[in-house]
Amino acid sequence: MNKPFSAACERNREPILSVLATHFADCSHVLEIGSGTGQHAVHFAAALPHLVWQCSDRPEHLPGIRMWLDDAALPNTPPPLALDVNTPWPPIEVDAVFSANTLHIMAWAEVERLFAKLPAVLKPGARLVIYGPFRIGGQHTSPSNAAFDASLRAQAEHMGIRDLDAVKALATDAGLLHLADIPLPANNRCQLWQAL
Repeated sequence: MNKPFSAACERNREPILSVLATHFADCSHVLEIGSGTGQHAVHFAAALPHLVWQCSDRPEHLPGIRMWLDDAALPNTPPPLALDVNTPWPPIEVDAVFSANTLHIMAWAEVERLFAKLPAVLKPGARLVIYGPFRIGGQHTSPSNAAFDASLRAQAEHMGIRDLDAVKALATDAGLLHLADIPLPANNRCQLWQAL
């Protein structure tokens, strides 16, 4: 098996890191939901050695993630966990959660399950950062995002760029306070919440 690679991860890792370095500065244990290739994990864990960076993803993605973790051999990246929003989550409690480019891949019912399950893993005061494209007030923020949304829906009806207000409503129901909407390059954003 060849080590998986995402060009998007290479492009967006530095802008995301600037957000995490600020907002995870006082955190110690991060759960990354949907680690994908594992590229973000090794980059962020190397740059933020005060954090234990816990990868997780659906079981079929774990071998690729392990390849990145094994090659990097960092002391703060434990073995990845199998985590599917549709099944029981592993028992873990953290003071930070990060997820990139996941909400538009999951079905909306799965996004709802994700937020419903977050309170079980978040310590009081924990931070949540979600990166990706969002619609604002029901509208796309750029022509490129509108085209991306159309391509997602052409791949599978359940996929699509999510409306920020709808996501914020799920977060509120999960006991999360929205702290910031941080614009990043390529019409993406980081959404920051804190557990109450």
